[in-house]
Amino acid sequence: MMIKKLHHAAYRCKNSEETRKFYEDFLGLRLVSAFEINETKTGRKTSVLHSFYEMEDKSCIAFFEAPDQPFEFIDQHDFDLHIALEVNYENLLKMFEKGKKDNIETRGISDHGFISSIYFRDPNGYVVELTAKNASYKETINANPKKILKEWNEKNL
Repeated sequence: MMIKKLHHAAYRCKNSEETRKFYEDFLGLRLVSAFEINETKTGRKTSVLHSFYEMEDKSCIAFFEAPDQPFEFIDQHDFDLHIALEVNYENLLKMFEKGKKDNIETRGISDHGFISSIYFRDPNGYVVELTAKNASYKETINANPKKILKEWNEKNL
């Protein structure tokens, strides 16, 4: 396969420092890069901060703060948009308690059969899911996804 792994996924943010506090101080991701973009590839002057937070596998979640470019932040429903990050079950429990203690919107623990999840809302309104694999993970993940997709399409198209 040509694609090796996720390098980063990028999202807009309202305030880079508030975003840093959530992703670095609360979640424990390391801020590994930040740079200002002063000009677009088309030569338009701008002022955008691009920041990157690293996970254990060296992939990142990144954010753009662009005060001069309007963007409507909408609290997302979990089905619409969420960011899911993997932890072990012990850390899932610790982060659930930490979220409650720190007065961060915290939901869960949801048992999805193959994974257990908790959910937070970051300062930008994005839903962040922490998920831990359950004992049945391998059995479930090896199910026939193409068959399930085919049946869904036949039922819903």
